[in-house]
Amino acid sequence: MNLKTVTKRSGHTVPYNREKIYHAIAGANADGGNTMSEKDVDEVTSQVEWDIKDRDNVSVEEIQDIVEQELMKYDFYDIAKKYITYRQKHAERRAAQKHLMESYRDIFFADSVDSDLKRDNANINTDASMGIMLKLGAEGAKHFVDNYVLDEEYAEADRENYIHIHDKDFSLITFNCCQIDLLKLFHGGFSTGHGFLREPNSIRAYASLACIAIQSNQNDMFGGQSINAFDYAMAEGVRKSFRKAIFDEAHKALIYRFGMDLFRDYGAFKKVFGEHLAMDRCHFTENDDDPKAKEGIEAVVEALDAILVDEYHKPTTDVVVDANNIYHLACADVVEETHQAMEALIHNFNTLHSRAGAQVPFSSINYGMDTSPEGRLVISEVLNAIWAGLGYGETPIFPISVFQLKAGVNYNPGDPNYDLFLKACKVSAKRLFPNFVNIDAPYNLQYYKPGDYNSVVATMGCRTRVMSNINGPEESGSRGNFSFTTINLPKLALEAKGDLKKFWELYDHYIDLSHDYLLSRLAIIEQKHVYNYPFLMGQGVWMDSEKLKPTDSIKEVLKHASYSIGFCGLAECLKALVGKHHGESEEAQQLGLKIVGHLRERTDAYTEAEHRNWSTFGTPAESTAGQFQRANRKKYGIIPGVTDREYMTNSSHVPVYYPIKAIDKIRIEAPYHALENAGHIAYIEMDGDPSKNVKAFEAVVRAMHDANMGYFSINHPVDRDPVCGYTGIIENECPHCHRKEVSRGHIVVPRMKASCCE
Repeated sequence: MNLKTVTKRSGHTVPYNREKIYHAIAGANADGGNTMSEKDVDEVTSQVEWDIKDRDNVSVEEIQDIVEQELMKYDFYDIAKKYITYRQKHAERRAAQKHLMESYRDIFFADSVDSDLKRDNANINTDASMGIMLKLGAEGAKHFVDNYVLDEEYAEADRENYIHIHDKDFSLITFNCCQIDLLKLFHGGFSTGHGFLREPNSIRAYASLACIAIQSNQNDMFGGQSINAFDYAMAEGVRKSFRKAIFDEAHKALIYRFGMDLFRDYGAFKKVFGEHLAMDRCHFTENDDDPKAKEGIEAVVEALDAILVDEYHKPTTDVVVDANNIYHLACADVVEETHQAMEALIHNFNTLHSRAGAQVPFSSINYGMDTSPEGRLVISEVLNAIWAGLGYGETPIFPISVFQLKAGVNYNPGDPNYDLFLKACKVSAKRLFPNFVNIDAPYNLQYYKPGDYNSVVATMGCRTRVMSNINGPEESGSRGNFSFTTINLPKLALEAKGDLKKFWELYDHYIDLSHDYLLSRLAIIEQKHVYNYPFLMGQGVWMDSEKLKPTDSIKEVLKHASYSIGFCGLAECLKALVGKHHGESEEAQQLGLKIVGHLRERTDAYTEAEHRNWSTFGTPAESTAGQFQRANRKKYGIIPGVTDREYMTNSSHVPVYYPIKAIDKIRIEAPYHALENAGHIAYIEMDGDPSKNVKAFEAVVRAMHDANMGYFSINHPVDRDPVCGYTGIIENECPHCHRKEVSRGHIVVPRMKASCCE
């Protein structure tokens, strides 16, 4: 035997080792059902050695080729097939390993401006240290899942871009998103894992802890976090602040009248005054004509009378004047405190870090329905804070602000919050936010119960919604989405080559595949424990998790999640099938509704059969739309209207490039929202500066509401000063730095996204 060395694929030379050939053949034999005896394995190994005995050096690839040849010579065809499969699998893993190392090199050394890989999640700074570490972990996790965990049928469908498996890097760790009921969380206080926070007692504390709740919950999940009834939650903080303001102003008034000595002990005063003040009659209001204002002043008068006579033995002269001043000063204090709290909240949401400091939390707040004076104040002041913008006047991206529209509450003249709807239109016309969710749409209205804030549909801001629940209370709070998988509709149409029967067969196959994949993902996550999610489950944020012990499995409470199958590129799919998209043809529109309706029928059937909340998703697939399009173009070439643009059209939208009247776009897209019960959104583009014509802006909002769209937004041009960073409408000079030679770009502020909006 002359052979001394073997050259590996890396180019390194190692000593020849017969055992490696023997074990490779034995491994293939074991996979093939042990049809070879030990003697057979040894004999084939010896024959391979004989074939290379006169060589000084041989490569690994040459040895493997000879092994295949010898197995077939000895009629071990099944074993040869297993050996070939083994070689192919390891070749794929080596290629994946090489790709991973190239990705790592890109992450380490490229700037995000030059790297698509580092820009795929816009609210992670991948030029910063922790952003780099987060990205390295994500790519390594995807590599492990692809090559060592994922069943081949799912891996192949994802690799070939028939489907997209979202957030693969988190698929063994956690699940998607949650809508947080702050009132439930705040009562009694909560822990972040680094210390217990007592129940907040002022609007400032409520606003601050709202940000902490979002930040803490995002550390347990991969998607965004939403507050489903922001105004109701913050209103409780306003009430507590008002109570304190009444005490503070009363204390100051009595010091002013009678001197410091008698009232130096604030604690003693507070105890005595509190025993006599009927706070149930003392409500905050900014309206002097409100009977509650008169009732509140009378309550203060009675308390002052009582303590001055019985406790301090002082005259009650001018007590009515004092009470009037105390009440109005307390109201003014609360207005100012709420203003400051909402401004701080907006600034905090845009500067908080989660996930080891690498990401700004994707946050959403829903509001507009609380008609109490306290709730109305919160709504008004959060709109004021959005209007004012950030430090340089930039439009704040977070939280995604969502105004909930409801006839009888805020939609029509005479409704108690109608003025706030008009204000929301004014702010959105300048700042792009708030978006609007339509409680009156029949598929939302069916859940609405007056007075129950959890019966009001809310959204994650990136469009995800949960409401119906086959396993418990149908509510928006304390629930979220487990995960979703997106189907590449244009690819199915191109594969079908115009054959609708073939298209429906492919469609059903990949619906089933997406469903089965999500169940396989669930089988891993449901084995996790409460202690794996110290805030989400440990603090009772998720529905029914408060009933579990730290060591309990979370399997039981995951029944409250939604499980979604989404789609991308309906317009391009229709173009490939019938030559026109749904904006161009009524025939295409009917086929589009049938395609999305079929997915809804399938997810409804899964829900009934499995008693799990399956739903249909108009996926917010910004990066996926580009990935799918590149893959389709590479395989099928450039096809007009199908693969000829950089991105395929998101979900069920009419293509953004297609010229169409707003009213027609609304009419065409609205019916899809009723089918997309996991989430949807519609965008209408307005030219020019809509802040100069808020009535026109309001008219578009009304048209979308009245067409029964569920969730919608109006986009319009927004300018940015490249020097000072001011973002907003710029006329002849920048309102912040007063530069006059600003280049007017009319760029729409990008909608930053978290993983749930991938």
